[in-house]
Amino acid sequence: MHSKGSSNRLSGMVTRSRISHLMLSMIAAFATIYVAGRLWQDSQSRVFLIKELDRITGQRQSAISADDALKIIACREQQNKLSALETELAAARQEGFLSKHSADTSGNQSKKKPLLVIGLFTAFGRKNNRDAIRKAWMGNGESLKKMENDKGVVARFVIGKSSNQGDSLDRGIEAENRQSNDFIILDDLVEAPEETSKKAKLFFAYAAEKWDAEFYAKAKDDIYVYIDPLVASLAAHLDKPRVYVGCMKSGEVFSEQGHKWYEPDWWKFGDKKSYFRHASGEIYVISQALAKFISINRYILHTYAHDDVSAGSWFIGLDVKHMDDSKFCCSSWSSGAICAGI
Repeated sequence: MHSKGSSNRLSGMVTRSRISHLMLSMIAAFATIYVAGRLWQDSQSRVFLIKELDRITGQRQSAISADDALKIIACREQQNKLSALETELAAARQEGFLSKHSADTSGNQSKKKPLLVIGLFTAFGRKNNRDAIRKAWMGNGESLKKMENDKGVVARFVIGKSSNQGDSLDRGIEAENRQSNDFIILDDLVEAPEETSKKAKLFFAYAAEKWDAEFYAKAKDDIYVYIDPLVASLAAHLDKPRVYVGCMKSGEVFSEQGHKWYEPDWWKFGDKKSYFRHASGEIYVISQALAKFISINRYILHTYAHDDVSAGSWFIGLDVKHMDDSKFCCSSWSSGAICAGI
């Protein structure tokens, strides 16, 4: 027989076992309620999101993830912004080839977007050429501003720095610029004949970042430019986003060192040593998209011995419209030409 103490111990163990079981049951019940509540909240959130998406898109499709829904909403916002920009562009083009920027925060009247930025490549010791150009067609002071405002044409002389930066050559250009305010001085370029290709690359990059123009042109400082025929010619190309306009040519590649037109990379042009088609260096024009392409890729674009060949090489592998226009051939004072040699 069991003693009375044994019976009491057995009874206590049974009681504690029942209490433990009850507590576990209660904990399980609370956990079930909590999980069910969270699942219900998640389901309600999903239903709300789907209803909002249906309301926005006007469609009744099967359930999709929250990430997909947010992506669709973001795409719709971008589409609305694109439509607004297209409407603004269409309105600007109806006004002519000088579209307008929005008014600035200071309340000043909005400025006209330039049609063209011309970079006239010059060098030290060529002030007489610059003065002749200012007098002949470019103007200075108020007349230069008038051409920018009335014609939408910005013209600047482009020059690098002396190999001995800060010397009398640099000081002379800086003094001239203080009087005329018509220079682009490229601080990262040493002015030298063998650096013209790098000069073209840096000019287009600089101009594309400073002016939001339709076109950008490189020209020499020994040609006469007829602004009105040039403006009229470019107006016909406003519908071409990637256009390269000039007097297109090819020509022999010279491999003999010491030759005036020596090309160190002559071996890249095949057995016949002939250049690909490119615009003559007297003057050529590129659209904004191509100028921005140069600006973005300036550090990896290869340069050849001559700037016109280099520019042609940057576009030959792109989807670019090459426009061979005889009016850009400056060898003679032909009727309808946009330029002529001085």
